[in-house]
Amino acid sequence: MKKNILIVPCYNEEEILEITYNRLKILYADLIAAGIISVDSKICFVDDGSRDKTWEIILKLSASEKYVQGIKLSRNFGHQAALISGLENKYGQYDTYISIDADLQDDISVIGSMILETEKDISIVYGVRGDRKSDSFFKRATAKIFYKTMNILGANTIFNHADFRLIDNKALNELLRFQERNLFLRGIFPMVGYKYSIISYKRSKREKGETKYPLRKMISFAWEGVTSLSSKPLNMILYLGMFTFTFSICILIWVAVVMLKGWNLPGWFSTIFPPVFFGGVQMISIGIIGEYIGKIYTEIKARPRYIIEEKID
Repeated sequence: MKKNILIVPCYNEEEILEITYNRLKILYADLIAAGIISVDSKICFVDDGSRDKTWEIILKLSASEKYVQGIKLSRNFGHQAALISGLENKYGQYDTYISIDADLQDDISVIGSMILETEKDISIVYGVRGDRKSDSFFKRATAKIFYKTMNILGANTIFNHADFRLIDNKALNELLRFQERNLFLRGIFPMVGYKYSIISYKRSKREKGETKYPLRKMISFAWEGVTSLSSKPLNMILYLGMFTFTFSICILIWVAVVMLKGWNLPGWFSTIFPPVFFGGVQMISIGIIGEYIGKIYTEIKARPRYIIEEKID
């Protein structure tokens, strides 16, 4: 029997939060009756600077419901910071820690199986979306591109795994040793190592509210993950430089051949294309280098990853 806590990051979730808790309360009652979790297991909602009534709902639930705890961040620090704040503040108080999004698109019925996996000396259990039929074709296609691109660029992740996972104290202890400010937990957990297992589930449609990860944020999130975990984009600048140098030599040879043959040289292509092409390559390269310098700047200042305004235990 495990003492378990659910860490649930929330951002503007007033429409669905009470529905979410009612479903989790029923799940907890079933798991306690089955002897899988102990009666002192909890659910911790982390309000990531919501602008609606999310925190008021958490306060109301905590006053009347025995399972509910809450953490309110002083502003919106982002999903990953909200998640790490919950894990860090509850470290050592529980046997297992499960993170799940507030929309409950992830299948909570597999939580019992995830907890039972720890009986096999498993430290990390990844919830993997085995069926994404509820997502649109565009969403499925972009998600596939997202995971494959991440792995190609050196940010190793578990395919179709978001942030629905279980960890024990051993894995959490190692996670908290990663002190970087630019967090990408999907890539950090595989770096932790330890014995892990994967549980597949069917992803559901969001019942209420809007997704917090439209395409724009997904692209930004992917770029954050790549630049936080891998230096391959910097290596790609070297290859791009070698390509453009070779390309410029080819242009030089072409111009020399044209002059030797006595052909008329219109001049438009040779005058306009090289500066535009090489200028674009240089700007892209400077931008990538600048991204890494910016991350170094952020890490050196060592500002807090989150600030807690209020806690309910």
